[in-house]
Amino acid sequence: MTNLVGVDIGTQGVKAAIFSADGVCRAEAFEPSRPHRPSPGVVEEDPEFQLASTCRVVRECVARSGASEVAAIAVSGQMAGIIGIGEDGRAVTPYDSWLDTRCGGQITRMQGKGSEAVLRVTGNAPSFNHGPKILWWKNVRPDDYERVAKFVQPGGYVGMRLCGLRGEAAFIDTSYLHFSGFADNRAKRWDGGLCERFDVDPAKLPQIVESTETVGELTAKMAAACGLPAGTPVVAGCGDTAASFLSCGATAPGICVDVAGTASVFAATTGAFAPDTQSGTLGCGQAATPGLWHPYAYINGGGMNLEWFRREFASEGATFDELNALAAAVTPREGLPMFLPHLGGRNSPAVPALRGAWVGLAWDHTRGELFCAMLESVALEYAIYQRAVRQLLPGATFTELRITGGGEKSTVWNQIKADVLQIPIVQIQNGGGAPMGAAMLAGAGAGLFASLPEVAEKWVTLGQRFEPDASRAEYYAGRIAQYQALLEALTNWSAGS
Repeated sequence: MTNLVGVDIGTQGVKAAIFSADGVCRAEAFEPSRPHRPSPGVVEEDPEFQLASTCRVVRECVARSGASEVAAIAVSGQMAGIIGIGEDGRAVTPYDSWLDTRCGGQITRMQGKGSEAVLRVTGNAPSFNHGPKILWWKNVRPDDYERVAKFVQPGGYVGMRLCGLRGEAAFIDTSYLHFSGFADNRAKRWDGGLCERFDVDPAKLPQIVESTETVGELTAKMAAACGLPAGTPVVAGCGDTAASFLSCGATAPGICVDVAGTASVFAATTGAFAPDTQSGTLGCGQAATPGLWHPYAYINGGGMNLEWFRREFASEGATFDELNALAAAVTPREGLPMFLPHLGGRNSPAVPALRGAWVGLAWDHTRGELFCAMLESVALEYAIYQRAVRQLLPGATFTELRITGGGEKSTVWNQIKADVLQIPIVQIQNGGGAPMGAAMLAGAGAGLFASLPEVAEKWVTLGQRFEPDASRAEYYAGRIAQYQALLEALTNWSAGS
């Protein structure tokens, strides 16, 4: 029984993977999600479909691998949405997705009643996350709210259902608490003052557990659906972002993570809880590894921008390899154009009205220089995030930035990031994403590993390393200052001032 199953209930769908105890992926399977968008701003999913998808992809992994017994299973999932469940542990609301924007008015209400208090205690300001969403159900759908015994997330809901748990056993692991709106994140408990301030009944909030805690065992019915024996332990797991960071081996201070996907996420790893009350740029969530924290920020659509450029501005049929080759031929120099990557608004901090731009264009600028500016813009934004971490935690270290996601294949982009941030960029050779992180938690919860740093050392294999060019430090320091000035100017312009 040395196999481990990790599941991720992601935005695009549910993915499962089965690993041997030494970190070899034996099989994986995926089933796309079915989001329901009945009107503008509404994005819901059926929690029962998420559960059924989990059972199907686990069963497929078991069949492909031939591993009919596992030591444990853990589930990660989308972090900022909520599901209301009844006393019987069954969903009484749809999954209110993190993409659902109906709670915008409640965000404004929370901001008016004390956004800084929420940020200081939870580590994250009110946004499209648990607190405003809970208030939306309370104030807009009061009848449904009364039927809710607890609010949980998709990973927690599926974990409960796999074990047949009732509402009183509902749980949330610590990696989600910065999105909660009502938790004392550092103390790992619900904050009575925040609950009272926003008139939320703390009885509707689930128990807080550690990511490696065993929450139950597969029931006979769920075991049959998954193709596993009844009684297989189910470990709490964590949020999908935290699981992805874990699968990159971010289990020690100084190891940063770059998720180069549809969004571009920069996260540091530190030993201290540091809510960003200074700039409001960073969120601060608990790492899956006990005692560690991830100050992070992101560009919504950082990777999507590149696809937009390839589709709209590149030669017909151009590939990213061809565009990267054009960018690689650009020599850093004064007078190159600069790009602002916030085509859909800025998220960290929130400036919804801000939009993207190229500036400093001249007739001699080329397609390669425009594309290079887009790659550089992500690194320049990351430099602002890096500076925000240093301001909060002057002793914070940045030993290396481990990169995952589709963008990690771009050698020119990796080198630009290394030169701008002046830290090494390191690829992950066997990146398994959130399912791998969940499987690592399952193994730790089952007692197969003494600690998460131990399993990360065994499972995570590093790939190519990109060292920063010290001779370009002064050049990029100037570009960072120019970018900061551009960002401030266009932020003011977008606000009409």
